[in-house]
Amino acid sequence: MIDFSNLPPLNRLSPRQYEVLAYLAVGGWNTLFGIGLYALVYRIWGEKAHYLLLAVPVNIAAVTNAFLCYKLFVFRTKGNWLREYVKCWCVYGGGTLAGMALLWFFAGALHMDPVYANILATAVVVAASYFGHKYFSFARRAEAPEEKNSR
Repeated sequence: MIDFSNLPPLNRLSPRQYEVLAYLAVGGWNTLFGIGLYALVYRIWGEKAHYLLLAVPVNIAAVTNAFLCYKLFVFRTKGNWLREYVKCWCVYGGGTLAGMALLWFFAGALHMDPVYANILATAVVVAASYFGHKYFSFARRAEAPEEKNSR
């Protein structure tokens, strides 16, 4: 059993520690969400539609879920919802294309089961997305010098 008693209480975490921990938790949730949804969709329609085609609606749902969780629980920005959603899609768009290419490679070229191939592809994409979201999707604008001096 894992002993969590030595971890600091959440209220003692620095903002950076909270953000990373929350990002990992949300990333874990979103990974499970995307993998579970893909598995469900594949099991229902896998023999009727190509496995890559099935990944499209699943990715739309997973990116929307991730956006909401990152905005509300991780980066906690107050910015424009639509602008941040579009920026989030820019980060995830590259990740989605990479994920689909990896899914094709693992399932098509290496003949892995598509569900397991999707798990592996998702792990690669999730690991790289933190910086894109932190520094682009949910980047906080730098304060103007007069705003800093007026405090």
